[in-house]
Amino acid sequence: MKKCLLALLLFVFAPYNYADDATTQNPSTVDKDFSETDFEYDGVWKPKGAMLRGTLLPPSALQAITLTIKNGTYEVTVTGEDHSDKGSFMLDETVTPKRMAIQSMSGPNQGKIILAIYEIKGENAMRVCYDLSGDAFPTAFKAPKGSHLYLAGYRRQQTEDSDDKQIRPKPDCTSDAE
Repeated sequence: MKKCLLALLLFVFAPYNYADDATTQNPSTVDKDFSETDFEYDGVWKPKGAMLRGTLLPPSALQAITLTIKNGTYEVTVTGEDHSDKGSFMLDETVTPKRMAIQSMSGPNQGKIILAIYEIKGENAMRVCYDLSGDAFPTAFKAPKGSHLYLAGYRRQQTEDSDDKQIRPKPDCTSDAE
């Protein structure tokens, strides 16, 4: 139970510097048409890397976590656990770094408010730094030892029902005249 709670907290509340790779360091070099104002939060997300209080999470913990965002709500599930953490969030894009207030409505964090900062790292990548104590918004994308901070880097997962991600058939290359 304690492992489940920790894993849920870690997933829901942290994107890490692993979002900084060749495809996401500079979104403008990945897709010149991409704009943060067009960023779509809804989708299924997996952490690529995460750090809690100065300790990196192992790959097995990262693989077990799934974050689903839809219409201002979230659900975090952990493989092997029989419950999930669900709630809502509000974004403040008027400050730098951008802020997020997360309210858990059911699951191990029920009734808690988690404060976070976030940044978009490309069309399909973001990182989030969460203050698990709920006392204050983090000021930097760091999660040092002794803190209540959790930092995670997320990647959007391709889903079968996503129009943008579906593989479209190649056009017929045969000639009309035979």
